[in-house]
Amino acid sequence: MDALGVYVLTFNCARNVADVDVFANHFFDALPASGAGSSAPDLIFLSLQEIAPIAYSFLGGSFLLPYFDAFRRAVQKAAAQKWDHHYVNFLTDNTGMTGLMLFARDDTLGKIAWRDTAHVGLGVQEMGNKGAVGARLGYVVEGHPSKTVDLTFVAAHLAPMEDSYEQRNLDWKSIVERLVFSHNSNGSKRLAEMSSVDETTSLLDDAASAHAEGSRRDLFAPNAYLFLAGDLNYRTSNIGPSIREIEHFPRRNVDIDNPSHYSHLLKNDQLVREMGYGRTFHSLSEAPIDFPPTYKYSDAAREAVRRGLDTGDREWEWSNHRWPSWCDRVLFLDKPSWVGEAGKVKPIAYDALPLFAQSDHRPVALVASVPLWPSGASSNTENVRAVAPFSIDPNWKSKRDTARRKEIVVGALAYLGLTREGNGLLLASLLGIFGAWFILRSMLEV
Repeated sequence: MDALGVYVLTFNCARNVADVDVFANHFFDALPASGAGSSAPDLIFLSLQEIAPIAYSFLGGSFLLPYFDAFRRAVQKAAAQKWDHHYVNFLTDNTGMTGLMLFARDDTLGKIAWRDTAHVGLGVQEMGNKGAVGARLGYVVEGHPSKTVDLTFVAAHLAPMEDSYEQRNLDWKSIVERLVFSHNSNGSKRLAEMSSVDETTSLLDDAASAHAEGSRRDLFAPNAYLFLAGDLNYRTSNIGPSIREIEHFPRRNVDIDNPSHYSHLLKNDQLVREMGYGRTFHSLSEAPIDFPPTYKYSDAAREAVRRGLDTGDREWEWSNHRWPSWCDRVLFLDKPSWVGEAGKVKPIAYDALPLFAQSDHRPVALVASVPLWPSGASSNTENVRAVAPFSIDPNWKSKRDTARRKEIVVGALAYLGLTREGNGLLLASLLGIFGAWFILRSMLEV
């Protein structure tokens, strides 16, 4: 059976513009050097948290262009350094400070028949300082003109702090309840129009129509693969570290039997524990973790990277007030309900990229193979993994609309008060008002 190559990367950007050259040089580090998964992936999914300062993130639009464009250029440069293929960024979206970017290899773009998006805020007053943004798309399989392999991608950023694991579980519940796809057909029409071949366009229209006729709107659609990536913020302790415990933080280049080897800390991972108890990310899976914690690296560690001093053998330098943790994760629904074992997602590689100077998180990437088994290839719909653990919130749309209005207000205030250009605009406005008042007063005194 043919398979779709997917490359998923999650990164907490720390509200900084990415260094295009540095990011491009390491973007595909998780790909195997040879064999399965080493070729150019068909699709690339970027999950970006803290994509930009809150003012720009909440206002959105052109304010986010420099931030997304840096990643767009980095992906294109990274691909050009390895292959002859070009990648097209066919979807970019965000919920507040959490962004999502999808890229298709130039020779696969024409097979994307339709796309939907969904948003949910998880932060203060359900705004997007924390949140999730989702995209669902249909990939046409040759030989099945009206059938697609359906894929759902979710970028998420959950509640912080060691003791907030229960809130993170509730954030997952909110994602399931309020991340709802609206079946907007405009996206499918735009993608179809990208193809210059009439036969392909007709095929895409057929697949898009079949999709629009009725499929589930929730996260656990029975005919869709699911990838969820982000700063999920689950830690390795329920409380912060003591001074004595800092001495036992993971160290580089130690034997696995050494208590300071990161594998011993991984046993305390909250996400593994909570998933094991069935309290969060129900039915999702994760590839085995064989890399050190991705958070929280110290300012000294980032400065060493900036100065080129970290050559791969330098001791890890952690922040003293946070337990080193695997905050950055990629999860997946291993198979939809209508296929058997043959439909399982096959993780090929799961690894952390190097530390970048812009962030105290390391990016994490998953290389996976998705079988091209079209929707409806089987009539079996009883697999419990396709059943959402929570029902859709009937007020999901009004809640999101209300939160979005609040984001605009908060974003405008933050822009005026926290950005240089906003300060300048505010000062100019005040001077203009004062000048007008002074002129009017002078005229009245004449």
